[in-house]
Amino acid sequence: MERRNLLRAAVAAPAATLVTTAAGAAPAQAAAGRFDADSPRFAIAVLPDTQYLFDADSADPAPLRETFGYLLEQRAEDNIAFLTHLGDVTEHGTEQEIVLAGQTFTKIDGKLPYSVLAGNHDVNGSTDDQRGPSAYLSTFGPQRQRKSRTFLGASKDGYNSAHLIEAAGRQWLILALDWRISDGGLAWARETLKNHPVPAIVTTHDLAYADDAGKAYLSGNGQRLWDQLVKGNDQIFLTLNGHYWPPGRAVLTNDAGHDVHVHITNYQDRYYGGAGMIRLYRFDLVRNRIDVETFAPWFLARDPSKRTPLEAETIELTSDVDRFSLDFDFGRRFPLAAPAPRPAAQVVDRHTAAYWRFDGNGQSVADGATVRDLSGKGNHLTVRRLANSTDQTLTVSAEHHVGAPAHASLRFDGGKGPDRGAILHTAADAPINGEKFLGGYTIEAFVKLPEPFEGDHAWMGILSWEGRAGDAGKHSGWSDLEPTCSLNISGERFLQYVLYSEIGDHNPTSWSHALPTGVWQHLAVVNDGKRSIVYVNGSKIARNPTQPAQGIATLGRPFVLGATSFDLKYGQGFYGWIGDVRITGRALRPAQFLPGGHYR
Repeated sequence: MERRNLLRAAVAAPAATLVTTAAGAAPAQAAAGRFDADSPRFAIAVLPDTQYLFDADSADPAPLRETFGYLLEQRAEDNIAFLTHLGDVTEHGTEQEIVLAGQTFTKIDGKLPYSVLAGNHDVNGSTDDQRGPSAYLSTFGPQRQRKSRTFLGASKDGYNSAHLIEAAGRQWLILALDWRISDGGLAWARETLKNHPVPAIVTTHDLAYADDAGKAYLSGNGQRLWDQLVKGNDQIFLTLNGHYWPPGRAVLTNDAGHDVHVHITNYQDRYYGGAGMIRLYRFDLVRNRIDVETFAPWFLARDPSKRTPLEAETIELTSDVDRFSLDFDFGRRFPLAAPAPRPAAQVVDRHTAAYWRFDGNGQSVADGATVRDLSGKGNHLTVRRLANSTDQTLTVSAEHHVGAPAHASLRFDGGKGPDRGAILHTAADAPINGEKFLGGYTIEAFVKLPEPFEGDHAWMGILSWEGRAGDAGKHSGWSDLEPTCSLNISGERFLQYVLYSEIGDHNPTSWSHALPTGVWQHLAVVNDGKRSIVYVNGSKIARNPTQPAQGIATLGRPFVLGATSFDLKYGQGFYGWIGDVRITGRALRPAQFLPGGHYR
């Protein structure tokens, strides 16, 4: 069950329902607990002061065990990349408390990457990171952390550590700093940031405190960290600390004029010492948001009919410092270097029926110019402008989708008649003209619509095979005069894939949502020899008919890029950009599409 629904169920569902959902789903989740480093959505879990759970002979690690179990069970669904503890693991820092805490953490060792840092209750609070040996260092020091593949390194004293995680297709740096970091420790942190110029989060025990309204202010130690580390390193966008309560947050401006979000997370003053309560920071690089929620898995797992009033009250915290969202444009703040162009050899194989791109040396788009088929199958395209067009109707552009192999496209300035537009068509004897694709196929194209989208361009075509449906013996569709296969855009900017299949008189037509303007889209039609499914940016659209769709009823006439014919005539051309186009003689999975993982 999705996390948000699970929390709703915890409050509202009958006992039997919750027990079935939580207990019944756990084994499957645990078995499938893989983290997806390529997904644009991931989470970082934050665990503040657990000291009252490890307090001499009052210790009770059960809540933390439940929290760890929850994180492991939910790791795949919530795509949890990392867990960071904010210090004060224990109350007194005794060997007995530290060892018990260390034993509790073994539940996630090797299963969920994490960081731990020392709070003032874990070590001698009057010392900094040069204090030397301690029970804390023996249990949670570099010798333990280096077993994790995210562990980047530690300062010489062992009390400060760095962790490099892979999430959303990029790297993120997490610094876990001692309760009182020394000048040497700060120099180490600055050098680590310099050597790894990626988005960074600073975690430490004492950095900011909050008033009762939840507004955060830098503490004395926090001001030192701000002045000597945070404000001068623009890659730091978020700081997390415990130590103080109530929780709170603030937005400060660094030397580069950018926002730094400063958050206090601590629930030791709440029922059962916070009961191993966690905060999830959900990063969404598609929506450019960070959604934050705070809850206690230990209470969430309880049968609602047996939950005490304080347990029910503390399942989830919903104030505006415990549950909130941040707008954050990751691409603008931390732009990634654009991928280099990929040669045709990397995206062509023996199944490729045709592949066209427009970054050839001195590629011409004059009438009669050739765009070569790089599949080696000989399906070259010839440029032809419609009757009332100019040189500017078709031009080569450097614009391209971030995931396109070629860093170029064609800019079409077509429109409704009289005959304005341009097409690229195969020769009369091109092999693809009569290819039936009975065993399946994949058609891919990169497309961008202009912003603003001016004029009437309803039913403009992106690509098609010429040939009247009626001539192929197909009469099930809108008109016998339309082509046997075409990819078009309606007046509402809905993508339309029209197909007359080779086997049977079927006319399955797929429809997408309204395509946005000013943004590159990757379009893919996948047919497995039985039916067709259309994808936009790697996502399956809703309206894919279940009608049989075996093969394409081609008639030996040209394949055309930039328009759709009607009765073998062209009345208008495409309006916008078209990038690489590839046709593959088999059904591909989304992971095999041209962008790879780059949908933007």
